[in-house]
Amino acid sequence: MNVIETPQSRVRAGVAWRDITPPVGIYHRMWGAALHDRSTGVHRPLEAALLWIAPEGVSDERSRRGEGSAVADDVGTADARLIVTLDHCILDRAESDAIRAAIAARTGLLPQAILVALSHTHGSGWMSRTRAEYPGGELIGPYLDRLIAELADAADEARRAAVSARIVYGLGRCDLAAYRDRFDTERGHPVCGFDPTGPADDTLVVARVDTADGTPLATIVNYACHPTTLAWDNTLLSPDWAGAMRQTIRRDRDVPCLFLQGASGELGPRDGFVGDVAVADRNGRRVGHAAAAVLESMPAAETRFEYAGAVLSGTWIGTWAHRPIDERRRSAAGVWNWRDVTIDVPYREDLPTIDETERRRAEWAEAERRAAASGDEREVRRCRAEGEQMTRQLARLRALAPGSTCPITVSIGRVGDALWIFLPGEFYQKLQLELRRRLSPHPVLITTLTGDWQPGYFPVAEAWGKGIYQEVIAVV
Repeated sequence: MNVIETPQSRVRAGVAWRDITPPVGIYHRMWGAALHDRSTGVHRPLEAALLWIAPEGVSDERSRRGEGSAVADDVGTADARLIVTLDHCILDRAESDAIRAAIAARTGLLPQAILVALSHTHGSGWMSRTRAEYPGGELIGPYLDRLIAELADAADEARRAAVSARIVYGLGRCDLAAYRDRFDTERGHPVCGFDPTGPADDTLVVARVDTADGTPLATIVNYACHPTTLAWDNTLLSPDWAGAMRQTIRRDRDVPCLFLQGASGELGPRDGFVGDVAVADRNGRRVGHAAAAVLESMPAAETRFEYAGAVLSGTWIGTWAHRPIDERRRSAAGVWNWRDVTIDVPYREDLPTIDETERRRAEWAEAERRAAASGDEREVRRCRAEGEQMTRQLARLRALAPGSTCPITVSIGRVGDALWIFLPGEFYQKLQLELRRRLSPHPVLITTLTGDWQPGYFPVAEAWGKGIYQEVIAVV
């Protein structure tokens, strides 16, 4: 082999960034075992990073003439995609739809071209208007209204800023993610926690987005690991490990960083479920340093690494050089092709009913009142956790599409040498491992929790029948 090609894309790109930290005191309880309801402070800001991406071909001059306009022909909107990354765990489908509608009205994009991807940090709290009756819940509605407006502004900013850009892709490894489907032999049942005997995909895909003249625009990190360092003892608003990851990268490359959560259904930090934010920061720096190492290894865009011949110096030295790519490779880097595919997945036959779930939730609420009256904090924690599971089950059941199948819409893009895949729900690592195996040598960025958390988990076939958490709450 005398040539090593660097995977890359030629596009138009624009970026925008916003601090989307909710107000302190907002409803924060994300964990069934938590004894608090309101957030008490901020660990690190929650962030939104947006990337407007479109095929190269619309001149900068035409873009400037299109300022203030959402006319597709003026600003290349017809073929564009907008990736919106948010530091939130779960958003109701109505909120995701409202975000897309507001951005579509402001930019001219079709709603299906707006990809709202969640980092899935469990330190953000559950931002659902259905939680308005809880302490701090009265702040959720006004916060979400502001968030929608700010994202529409940011999307328009990214659209206006779009210029000719180059994306270079690199592959790294990080061992933060660990297998978390464990069987507790002492208690005789499965638990969700670090299992050192299980497999864990350590693939880290990093992309560097620069203008055509090399000015940094954005960094993209695609990694599969639940942001569950912080759990029930944490009362601070937090992006979990993603916050320190971004800070680490920005020390050398001070531009927005988009974190794309991979297929992490059974993957989480080996050191997690704690209340200490220092652990979250340490976890994040591990991913950040791994990503920074990949960035340092990347060559300049529109180059290839070629064998340059032998030089006699005591012995014959084989030399390599970075040289410009030819027109064929430039054309391949400019390929742009997106499509949406909807797959109907059958619901499981033993789904609980809404009436049954409401009855069980009421029973656990009564048990919690009895435990509180007797001063049994451990039993209060257990009852709150069980009741919370029923509340979340109700939310899932009420949000399901009618019928016997659940429609799953997947957005797939061929962007130069890379494949970008966005889909809802939480998939196991097998999805990304198998797709990357089949599609090699193309870089594959797989982003879950896009558009909607529903229908929740997609455990692999061999995980069923073991009573694990992901199986218990799965609806398909």
